[in-house]
Amino acid sequence: MSKKEQSPQGGKEDNEGNGTRSKQLAVLPGPRRTASWSARRRRDACLLLVLLLLGVGTLFVLTSGGATPRLQSNTRQAGTSPATAAKTPSPPTPSLPATGVFREYPLPQSDSQLMRPAIDREGRLWFGEMGQNFLAVFDPRTQVFQQMTPPGGLSGVMSVQVAPDDTIWFVEQYANYIGHYFPRTGRCHLYPLHTLTVPDPQSPGKTLTLPSAPNELALDAHGTVWFTEMNADALGRLDPQTGLMRHYPLSPKRSVQTLLPYGVTIDPGGMVWFTEASNDQVGRLDPATGTIRLFMPKGLTVQLMEIASDAHGIIWVTSFSAGLLLSLDPRTGLFTSYAAPRTSPSTGGLYGLVITPAGEIWVTVFAENAIARLDVAAHRFITYTVPAPGSEPLGIVMGTNHTLWFTELDRIGMLRP
Repeated sequence: MSKKEQSPQGGKEDNEGNGTRSKQLAVLPGPRRTASWSARRRRDACLLLVLLLLGVGTLFVLTSGGATPRLQSNTRQAGTSPATAAKTPSPPTPSLPATGVFREYPLPQSDSQLMRPAIDREGRLWFGEMGQNFLAVFDPRTQVFQQMTPPGGLSGVMSVQVAPDDTIWFVEQYANYIGHYFPRTGRCHLYPLHTLTVPDPQSPGKTLTLPSAPNELALDAHGTVWFTEMNADALGRLDPQTGLMRHYPLSPKRSVQTLLPYGVTIDPGGMVWFTEASNDQVGRLDPATGTIRLFMPKGLTVQLMEIASDAHGIIWVTSFSAGLLLSLDPRTGLFTSYAAPRTSPSTGGLYGLVITPAGEIWVTVFAENAIARLDVAAHRFITYTVPAPGSEPLGIVMGTNHTLWFTELDRIGMLRP
């Protein structure tokens, strides 16, 4: 990868079942950004209206919704029809304003459009810059940014994860691959994904070729990489030891851009959990059997985004459009909802989610320019407003010394509560 280092001022291939192996690709000399892509990757409210459906430029607009504080769920196997229920508005969860120590580190360029961060054992933050076509890292000790152009990158680095050996896994949504970057050598293995052929809605009799559109990834205890495929309506599994991939369709009938699988996480028992942004569902895949079970809360119409599991196996999910944080107890199927603080009924924008080793639940409230912690026992949010207006906090991660790091539009933010 080509590299740049700057300090802030004042900051294989394997398609389905083919058994092909990955190959190490040569480093490309520089970015391949074009003006036509820039306008489509505005990491603003449009990004969060269900982020970046690719190829044909389709964008599914989210609608606002509410929920009751305590919700029963419909649970079903994949392919069956869920029961329906009417929406019931929910009052906001009480919120207590708080102050903390903030610091923000500007990126070397404007229009960086930072995505979800991950942190390595040295405390460095890794993230994608969709506005600049970079995979980037920031070292808080030296306050230096290092920016690398992914091989064949098309400004689609959506999600990053750090492996136990401090190598970096990432998805390139537009270029349609899973990447594995080795910081010590600067080399990168690519695992290309299959493409989809669909009818062209604007030209009868013609077809379009779409990427599978990997969106988010998670690593299990064995080092297996799991990822969502937004366009393909599938969950993917990559074995780094063999380079083999397996794809799990989430619908019994092949579909494209219908379910929009979005977030993915692994619970303490090794089950793989994911969200479907288009139909209010949380899914669980058993890797041993390939069985998928879907959970759908009654009385709720929202688009589900980020997902995480706590140490007890409780599943937590954010919903951007309704500004809701949901918890799901898989043993009972019960959902509990918490409405994020908002200054008006039209705002919400709850997106980023992290559960700390101590069990704290933190979220970013995009529309309110805030970072918030849910106090489960008191059933309230503790809210920290980011000092710089319009920062648009998105992804969030916990570092050492109880320090939270989060991505903004053009800055890395730090909060010490």
